Amino acid sequence: MKYYLLVVLVLSIVISYFMPKSFAQAQGEDLKGRITISGAWALYPMAVKWADEFQKVYPDIKIDVSAGGAGKGITDALSEAVDLGMVSRDINPVEIQKGIWTLAVAKDAVVATVNANNPVLKDILAKGISKGIFQKIFISGDVKTWGQVVEGNNTDTINVYTRSDACGAAETWAKYLHKTQEDLTGIGVYGDPGVANAVKKDKSAIGFNNINFAYDVNTGLPVPGIMVVPIDINGDGIIDNGENFYQNLPTLMKAIAQGKYPSPPARELYIVSKGKPQRKEVLAFLHWMLTDGQKFVPENGFINVSQKRINEDLEKIGKE
Repeated sequence: MKYYLLVVLVLSIVISYFMPKSFAQAQGEDLKGRITISGAWALYPMAVKWADEFQKVYPDIKIDVSAGGAGKGITDALSEAVDLGMVSRDINPVEIQKGIWTLAVAKDAVVATVNANNPVLKDILAKGISKGIFQKIFISGDVKTWGQVVEGNNTDTINVYTRSDACGAAETWAKYLHKTQEDLTGIGVYGDPGVANAVKKDKSAIGFNNINFAYDVNTGLPVPGIMVVPIDINGDGIIDNGENFYQNLPTLMKAIAQGKYPSPPARELYIVSKGKPQRKEVLAFLHWMLTDGQKFVPENGFINVSQKRINEDLEKIGKE
């Protein structure tokens, strides 16, 4: 019996010695320091959750997360005002030339939103709005009334809200309409919460939001006072079964994951820095984000990136 226990003990020691350690463990158990993150409103709720959970594992790490738009995330990262930037749009070639280093950490989407008391809401939910009509609302301004949207008699003027800050949501929505953020018309409002609040207060409003500001993550339902506009993807004037996935956040997330929701406005979300980070606590956090941290993604209203993409990004970080 003693011999058996001795063998088990020896085997346990040998196995634990040769088992691969986590990246953080390989960097040392004494992880400490401060990590600063700023940028996209879209990624902000997820980054806050990741920061909270990572600090539970490594209490000597302090992570500060602030929002301000994807443009701020890029600017702060390039100027090294922060360790990491959050970006919710494609990285452009100029930014890459300046040294931006990226990891794709999650996926989400931008959705069009209207007031829950919109005068033609029933028709909007049944017919949806096509890309062509969205272009005439947000770009050319040729569609000015809600009656024009649903081919009815309503003469209420459409009040268009867009973003005043350089942000991924506006750039992504504009890209869906084959334009850039600068081409979007409407009343400029700062931040995702600002647009959501503007739409809530105006029954004739239309805007766009990242899905985590259009839906309540806790209930899975649209934020009170807001309705998410179905996109008439095939342009046939009706929301059929293949396009009807907006009633709650889980069904929309599933549609995004399956590629049923257009891309854009579905998109990947990025963590960026100026060159590959060198501090071990930052690298450990990034590695954890793409491994253990991925389990928090769906429960917070985001979609996991593919395992292939995760593996590619882990290689960029450097596995031990």
